[in-house]
Amino acid sequence: MAEITRVFDLLNLSLEKFNKEDIVASKKNGEWIKYSTQQFVDEANAVSRGLVSKGIKKDDKVAIMSPNRPEWNICDFGIMQIGATQVPMYPTLAENDIKFIAKDAEIRLVFVSDKALYDKLNTVRQRDNANFEIFSFDTIEGVPNWTEIVELGRNNSTIDLEQYRREIKPDDLLTLIYTSGTTGTPKGVMLTHNNLVTNVRESSKLYPAGFSRALSFLPLSHVFERMVFYMYFYLGISVYYAQSMDTIAADIADVKPNGFTTVPRLLEKVYDRIVEKGAALTGVKHKLFFWALNLGLNYEMDGKNGPWYEFQLKIANKLVFSKWREALGGNIMAIVSGGAALQPRLARVFWAAGMPVLEGYGLTETSPVINVNGLRKGEAKFTTVGRTIKDVEVKIAEDGEILCKGPNVMKGYYNRPDLSAEVIDKDGFFHTGDIGEIVDGQYLRITDRKKEIFKTAGGKYIAPQMLENKFKESIFIEQVMVIGENQRFPAALVLPTFSTLEKWCEKSDIPYTTNQEMVKDQRVIDKMWSEIEKYNEDFGNWEKVKKIELLPVDWSIDGGELTPKLSLRRKAILEKYKTQVEQLYKNANQ
Repeated sequence: MAEITRVFDLLNLSLEKFNKEDIVASKKNGEWIKYSTQQFVDEANAVSRGLVSKGIKKDDKVAIMSPNRPEWNICDFGIMQIGATQVPMYPTLAENDIKFIAKDAEIRLVFVSDKALYDKLNTVRQRDNANFEIFSFDTIEGVPNWTEIVELGRNNSTIDLEQYRREIKPDDLLTLIYTSGTTGTPKGVMLTHNNLVTNVRESSKLYPAGFSRALSFLPLSHVFERMVFYMYFYLGISVYYAQSMDTIAADIADVKPNGFTTVPRLLEKVYDRIVEKGAALTGVKHKLFFWALNLGLNYEMDGKNGPWYEFQLKIANKLVFSKWREALGGNIMAIVSGGAALQPRLARVFWAAGMPVLEGYGLTETSPVINVNGLRKGEAKFTTVGRTIKDVEVKIAEDGEILCKGPNVMKGYYNRPDLSAEVIDKDGFFHTGDIGEIVDGQYLRITDRKKEIFKTAGGKYIAPQMLENKFKESIFIEQVMVIGENQRFPAALVLPTFSTLEKWCEKSDIPYTTNQEMVKDQRVIDKMWSEIEKYNEDFGNWEKVKKIELLPVDWSIDGGELTPKLSLRRKAILEKYKTQVEQLYKNANQ
């Protein structure tokens, strides 16, 4: 593959090597609107010239606040190839975070997607007398549209972009990504062209020949999906954007992609839906489904289960798993999972079904990939996040923390040399805040977040993620958060899977009223407790959850309980359910 040193080098590379009719596409009014490589490059160049015409200079900060759409990518390239720094802003950001980021980064201009985001941003701008301009992707009366910048660029076609590109070095700042602020004020992570280019180059080696079309739905505002988009460009893979999180199943059926990136929570939901449909079968079909499922749950890589198992698996694939593949478009070659721990049972059954899930690991500060499982023999191991990518060094500190060093590690936190010094030591190792171990001398296993491990009043350490991932194997548990810092025992806040619970109530002759009422029903509480007890058996006595509180309302990004990558905002959840937590531990026995 041709050498690239700066991310925008992908534009010419893609034109020369692929020049596709559908390098990126999104749905509008029920139809796929496709951008050819030539059209994409022309519009990105026009955005660059338009920004120059508006006085945007090297190192100026330009933000994008929008869900995934081709305009996001076009403006991203338009910003970077004149040396300006792109600041992605999550559409769900609260006004106080917008205010902080706009001021800290001294943002000059913001692209927004629609009226709701324009209004949110404009409120901050007017209230704080901020100096940034706002351009919208959607047509909004009285609001400058992004096409005005495109037209401005086309009318100034004599601006020599090559002159600007020559001034940009691999170690120049590409983007400033503010962390989601789960522990306080957002921190601006400074990533260079080289940080992303090295990650693109190494991650691209995972993808098999013939992989030509991907579906995308994780937010581009997060470095994971953004790096993956650059990698798709590098490999000439067409990117189709899902309309929303709610339409993913329909979009997969329509696009028939060779793969996608995801977070474990979404794979869990896919699995639960498949099992739910299987449970509804009767007679021989029901038995056949669960025979195949149990076979898949015991899958081992590289034929380690022996010839008899492999023979049975071929039958299961033909009779049962082929229908799973059809449900995901029929062309899946690889699924990449990141952002949180993947349940091993999910990995096993998807691999058995011929849709391998490659679990990886990384952080915003590491561009993001540090480790990832591969498709070839010896490149993957269940319960791990795979092998360390080339040119990156990983070691485990004495306290179990994972340390990382390599070309993927950020320059530091913007305007915060003090915080940078806290996480990057004098030897150049980035301290991830995660706890892990090296397995078989080459695979990394994550055991928990260092900051999330807590100690009970009895002095015992609890790693909540390990318990939570086990409990979520129950089809009755949608979400769970284990608590108990400085308390006598661990407890849990539990969100039931209400669709499953409703069906159980129907079979059990229990009238289902509302979610609010059902979580108080002792019969439901007993059922949910029996599920917890079943999985509690895998843990030591000091780790076992002793009490639960059922909650009636789903956790969400908008509700403030989840980060944009669907991780738990533990402090926010504890604060929100303070009364329930206090009740759990009230009059607790010694």
